[in-house]
Amino acid sequence: MPHHPDTATPEGIPVPSGEAAGAARLPCVLLKHGEVFLRGRNRDRFEQLLRNNLRGALRGIGGSTWIQDARSVTVLGGEVPVAELVERARRVFGFNSVQPAVRVPSTVEAITSEAVEALAAVADGRPGVSFAVRVRRRDKSFPLTSSRFEAEVGAHIRRALGLPVNLTAPDVTLHVEIDRPGTYLTWVRHPGQGGLPVGSSGRALVLLSGGYDSPVAAYRAMRRGLACDFVHFTGAPYTDASSVYKAYALARELNRYQPAGRLHVIALGHAQKQLAVAGAGRLQVVAQRRLMVRAAGALARETGAAALVTGDSLGQVASQTLANMAAVDEVAALPVLRPLVGWDKQEIIDEAHRIGTAEISVLPDEDCCKLLAPERVSTAAHVPRMERVERRLEMDDLMAELVRKAQCMRPGDEDAEDGPPATTELPAPREPRHCPAP
Repeated sequence: MPHHPDTATPEGIPVPSGEAAGAARLPCVLLKHGEVFLRGRNRDRFEQLLRNNLRGALRGIGGSTWIQDARSVTVLGGEVPVAELVERARRVFGFNSVQPAVRVPSTVEAITSEAVEALAAVADGRPGVSFAVRVRRRDKSFPLTSSRFEAEVGAHIRRALGLPVNLTAPDVTLHVEIDRPGTYLTWVRHPGQGGLPVGSSGRALVLLSGGYDSPVAAYRAMRRGLACDFVHFTGAPYTDASSVYKAYALARELNRYQPAGRLHVIALGHAQKQLAVAGAGRLQVVAQRRLMVRAAGALARETGAAALVTGDSLGQVASQTLANMAAVDEVAALPVLRPLVGWDKQEIIDEAHRIGTAEISVLPDEDCCKLLAPERVSTAAHVPRMERVERRLEMDDLMAELVRKAQCMRPGDEDAEDGPPATTELPAPREPRHCPAP
């Protein structure tokens, strides 16, 4: 396993390597790469992003850590409980599995001794547990073949503990990965986030509401390698600040999965009223969406985003019909990505619970989309009529004003020393200012 000095943590603790690495029992975590393995000539760049994102996830963990690389595997350890390392690593996109492990010297005696100790600990809480051993021999100089060593380790465990072998459906599978610096034993596998490292596909701006859909869309965009900033539209001055607090909490929760993205807040209330006065009528909601996409596009140009992301799901509500989506896209200066376009509502809610945003999304707020909304929303917006309404507004000046007055926040920055935060005790919105481009 090659040693990369540049993968030491900011604390400067070097990665154990060579004889020092294999000299004793070492608790650690094995991180198995996902799609990064398929990146061909771009693989080095993707793996570098993966390491950088992992370092970011370890920020503020409260102890020194180290990272070591092998082909399609990253090894993580340090002076921190393995359970905490696992919890942080499971947030990082690009790893298919996260496995607590023990590294021992690559000798038959050390491996079999550790195997017995590991299975004894498992059997202590589950008497009579069945097991299987799976060996992967990366170091071909190891004297025994994989299949022969599987049989030898299994026989040793049976003699020592009397546990039954089950090769088809074992209660626990002991994985043994033999390498030159040491051998890794692992018997617990946690699913990782999968996907691509955040940042490998560029940067996007997410239109973040307070509902279930847009946070899940942001998560799915991150999973495909997009670093995400967020823009939230409020109905201010005609609505209260509750939706801003929700958006802040959602952005902070989503930032647990990526290097912290910025949250921009745009007060849309006056512009919404102008649309209503101009005669939008049943087109009010779709016209508002066009305003949002215009403003988000202008903001995206300032922040370096190359696409917009929305939580639209085809046919879920009247404003999300194919005709209305097309009417919104017509004014978009950037591609509009809709990761949830084919999802139904229950799928979205289930995913929101899984990623930790559902508890925030269910909180009450004053949604700007409901401000001045008609009783019946057009399901097939008449674009020429909307254009006539929009011509009654000074659109260029309006967009410039909306972006100029946008607030910018950095959810999670206040918790930098203590690691990714919980979603309580939100700070008050700050004075309007722009965040610099990344």
